[in-house]
Amino acid sequence: MILIMAIEVNDANFEEVVLQSDVPVIVDFWAEWCGPCRMVGPIVEELAEEYKDKVIVAKMDVDSNPSIPSKLGIRNIPTILFFKGGQQVDKQVGAVPKTVISQKIDALL
Repeated sequence: MILIMAIEVNDANFEEVVLQSDVPVIVDFWAEWCGPCRMVGPIVEELAEEYKDKVIVAKMDVDSNPSIPSKLGIRNIPTILFFKGGQQVDKQVGAVPKTVISQKIDALL
């Protein structure tokens, strides 16, 4: 079985991968040292698998890529941003159950 994982985005490819995407994109902003991020991480990976044909699921390490999170006003992590047509349409801050994120993804489709 091949595990489809969330793709890593960074300051350099964010515009191309996220803002220019033809399909909705969710981006998980996280950091290695963040406890709640480690709780959300596996959920994001599961969602990447479940929605692989419908949305792009991406992750961005805020420590390695400070520019984009700063531009987007990310102050707390984990933060998941939901993009459609290059525009941010929703946001989830903090660790939440998978159902909450799934509902927000379904709303994009």
